[in-house]
Amino acid sequence: MTRMQTAFLRYDQKTIVLHWLTAGLIVLLWGLAQIIDVFPRDSDMRVHVRSVHIVLGVALGFVLVTRILWRLRDGRTLPPSDTGLLNVLSHAAHYALYALMIAEVALGLATAWTRGDSIFNLFSIPPFDPANTALARETRSLHGLVANLILIVAGAHAAAALFHHYVRRDGVLQRMLPEM
Repeated sequence: MTRMQTAFLRYDQKTIVLHWLTAGLIVLLWGLAQIIDVFPRDSDMRVHVRSVHIVLGVALGFVLVTRILWRLRDGRTLPPSDTGLLNVLSHAAHYALYALMIAEVALGLATAWTRGDSIFNLFSIPPFDPANTALARETRSLHGLVANLILIVAGAHAAAALFHHYVRRDGVLQRMLPEM
């Protein structure tokens, strides 16, 4: 199949929705994480922003599980738009994103459990080991590092999609855009 023929193929609607839902959640979660520390330590606003971050992180976990199961069982598989090294790089970027997102959700849960947290002041997640603040700092640090790595790899992914759209003009970006 030629590159022009693949330009007219599209992913199924559920795959497209899950893709953009994942992207939106990641951007929103990263943005929320950047403002949590703006609020005073014991303020209700800090608890609420962190609670939203945690709840959306759990939602991302569910979206990821749904997305992976959908991709493995029912999602439409399209022929590769490139061959050789570009195809290998594309697959590597996708696998890296999945691995990083899974690690990020796991590290987010570990951060909540090692530090302990309050969810909207309704219930608390008790700290795993209250005396081990070093563990809590380490999991939080790794959680932040992986979040930044996701943004870097996702940024490269987006740049590649824009390259396909504006330079190669091969329709690859349209395969994942919602129908208008």
